[in-house]
Amino acid sequence: MSTHKKIARSAVILVGGEAKRAQGREKYFFVYEGKTFIERLIDTLQSVVDEIILVAKDPEQCKRFSHITGVRCIHDLRPGIGPIGGLHAGTQAARGEFIFVCACDMPCVDAEVVRYLFDAAGDSDAVIPSWNYDMIEPLHAVYRRSVLLGYLEDHPSYSLRPMIRSINTRYVMVDELRTFDPALKTFTNINKLDDLEQINGHAPHAP
Repeated sequence: MSTHKKIARSAVILVGGEAKRAQGREKYFFVYEGKTFIERLIDTLQSVVDEIILVAKDPEQCKRFSHITGVRCIHDLRPGIGPIGGLHAGTQAARGEFIFVCACDMPCVDAEVVRYLFDAAGDSDAVIPSWNYDMIEPLHAVYRRSVLLGYLEDHPSYSLRPMIRSINTRYVMVDELRTFDPALKTFTNINKLDDLEQINGHAPHAP
């Protein structure tokens, strides 16, 4: 009998962005409350998922994470096409039935919010937090791996939105998530150095 643990839930963290708005600095090594962004994300997600996969832009970038244990780092199979390229590579590598996908510049991802998104999946192909019809959070969302594999094999667009609109997506209004994260800090996204200074200075920071 196999002793391998069955993997039901995976997490894919996209770390391969160019960080142009952060003056070229590596956002995943920005520090918030004493930990780097990537450390915070891994610590949070380890309590929710069975495996964590980092998707870098190339093998050289993967070396930046060699000191981190308990995760796998892979690289884009289709480089240069943005987040959908990272999602494609992460989906190929993941073994869980469902995948939580997030960007590396989201240091406040909340474990209970992520767990709620997984639990809400049911028969859906994706669970996407939504502020309204036009404002959604595709990089803080849960996807069914088999559906992603089929779509990403030959996708016509580099945008995630056409995919989300074409599959059986459940939209979760963000107000539902305030039970776990009243300020919705889980969606905080640090794009610029000013944003980093703001959260580290404990100034109010809207997601």
